[in-house]
Parts: sequence; C-alpha cells; structure tokens
Amino acid sequence: KMAADTSVDILQKVLENEILQSTKVVEEHLDAEIQKLDQMDEDELERLKQRRLEALKKSQQQKQEWLSKGHGEYREIPSERDFFQEVKESKNVVCHFYRDTTFRCQIMDKHLTVLAKKHIETKFLKLNAEKSPFLCERLRIKVIPTLALIKDGKTQDYVVGFTDLGNTDDFTTETLEWRLGCADVINYSGSLMDPPFQSQKKYGTSFTKLDKKTIRGKIYDSDSDDD
Repeated sequence: KMAADTSVDILQKVLENEILQSTKVVEEHLDAEIQKLDQMDEDELERLKQRRLEALKKSQQQKQEWLSKGHGEYREIPSERDFFQEVKESKNVVCHFYRDTTFRCQIMDKHLTVLAKKHIETKFLKLNAEKSPFLCERLRIKVIPTLALIKDGKTQDYVVGFTDLGNTDDFTTETLEWRLGCADVINYSGSLMDPPFQSQKKYGTSFTKLDKKTIRGKIYDSDSDDD
C-alpha cells in the first residue's frame, strides 16, 4: 500500500512539474511577443497593421466570390447539365441526390440548409435522382439519400443513407458536419477523431438498421423495403 501511495505521489509531482514547465514556456513566449511589440517602431507597427488589413480584405473578397457563385445557401439545381457547370466553378461541393417520396431526404435537407449558411467555403446543392439517371449511373448512386462529396471537380466520397451518421434518423447537424469534415469538403474546426454521435446515447428511440441491398441497379430508399 505504501509503495503504491509513494508511486502515486511521485506521478503527481511529475505531472505538476510538467504543468509548471509548460505554463512557464507559454509565459516566456508571451513575454517575448510583448517585448517584440514594445520594441517595434511606428513604421513596423504600421506595416503589421497594413498586412492585417490586406488579409482581412482578401478574406472579404474570397467571401464575396463564394457568394457570387451561389455558396451560402442550399439550392436545388434543375438538371444534370447544371451539375457539371456548378461543380466546375467551385472547389468544394456537396450534392444531395434526393427523391420527393423519400422521408429521409427531408431530414437531410434540414441539416444541409443549416450547414450551407455556416460553411460558405463549400457549395451545397440538391438534385432530383429521378431526373438525373445518367449521373446516378455514372456516380453509381443506388440508395437515396446519397451525398456526393466533390473536390476540384472529382467525386471523392459519398455519404450513403445514414449509416455513417450514427445509424439513426435523429442524428445531429454536428454529426453530418463531422462526416463532411472527414472528407475534407468543408473547413472543420472540431476533432475528426471524436465523432459527435459517440457522446450521444448509444441506442436512441429510432435506432434503425439502414443498410439497403440494391437489386439490378434499381435505386432504393434507405428507409423502406419496397421500391
């Protein structure tokens, strides 16, 4: 018992020492930064201010450019032809292939509407799968809803049904945001190693199995057995 207590004490002291050391490093770094600012002459400060202003201006211009290309809102595009044009002019695109009669598509719509406003660096679109047979075949879309995640004009990844989203109808917007972050199709600020749904209750009320088999290339809803 004594030996165990002693080793715990040693461990605690080591940890305290680590914390003190890292605090000291941070403080020294801050002191150095403050000293650097104190030693700057007016010209240097002015240059620093200019650089900050230019960076701010650049980010505003980038924001305006995104908005002019239809970022910032979740939009429906009328046809397959529009898809190619939209994808060509934006670096990051999320396209939801949906069907009117599929309930899960409405759930997806709700979350994508929120994310489109939050992540204006990415273009958020929806396209009726029944009106785009060529694209569905080319992108091998068999289950609805499916999100095609596109970077630099190339489809990099897919979110098929809700399988990656905790396998439940009541997944959070944060969970979808995390999944898009995993594909690097949005600027994600959280930790990719820590999916939001892991912190939720493991088995919610509407925990349903989602995996759908496709037969003869038909498109199926991820939430019903009949076509």
